[in-house]
Amino acid sequence: MNGTLYIVATPIGNLEDITYRAVRILGEADLIACEDTRQTRKLLDRYGIGKPLISYHEHNEEERSAELIRELQAGRTVALVSDAGTPLIADPGYRLVRKARESGIAVSPIPGPSAMLAALSASGLPTDAFEFHGFFPAKHGQRVRALETLRDTEATHVFYEAPHRILETIDDIAVVLGAERPVVVARELTKIHEEFLSGTAAEIQAQLRARSAIKGEITVMIAKGAAMPVDQKPVGDAVAELVAGGMPRMEAYKRVARERGLSKRDVYRQCETK
Repeated sequence: MNGTLYIVATPIGNLEDITYRAVRILGEADLIACEDTRQTRKLLDRYGIGKPLISYHEHNEEERSAELIRELQAGRTVALVSDAGTPLIADPGYRLVRKARESGIAVSPIPGPSAMLAALSASGLPTDAFEFHGFFPAKHGQRVRALETLRDTEATHVFYEAPHRILETIDDIAVVLGAERPVVVARELTKIHEEFLSGTAAEIQAQLRARSAIKGEITVMIAKGAAMPVDQKPVGDAVAELVAGGMPRMEAYKRVARERGLSKRDVYRQCETK
């Protein structure tokens, strides 16, 4: 008889944020699959749980999934956890769950903490409709294209971001979605230095730039937007204004192209044929 695969949510910071059921399941499991065994061991030690751990992360997911399926088919109970929060939400686990269901193995979620939902619930932004996008793309061009798809959507958008990229990301939000777009940045949720920064993209930009360093886990929320008015001045004049303000010409081409939904080539042609 097959065992059961439990998807167990764990604390995102404060180790007290775990359910009684999660503690019980972790204590009863034959094997606990986790991203970082050192990180999970801290939680297990806190609750006196001494079960064997096996690493399961993005670099060994395919191999480990097959191994864990064999354990489950042998009747063992497996608990899957991430370093923090709910597994599979911007974390590994999809392949294992898919293989388990394809093999007729029971998969049971043990609900609990999620940085996305915790941030959203305290953001003050509308929650009637929201979309979670995982981490922002790391490359500038890909990030800009992702933001352009959000310009007129009727939902609050939630992203995760790394602290070393947050300034670039907020800059892109201000350019693509407008400096007045409401944004909330949640940092170090449930931890000692938990904070929420709320305001327009320009205001958040200024607050973050004033800091000597930015650390911690970050969740970025962008308010739903109305259609942004398109600048009616000729493209060449818009580029000229930016260049006169000190912006390099090629960057000015890119900025005007993003703001007007044009390609950089189209902007260049309009400027050169003026």
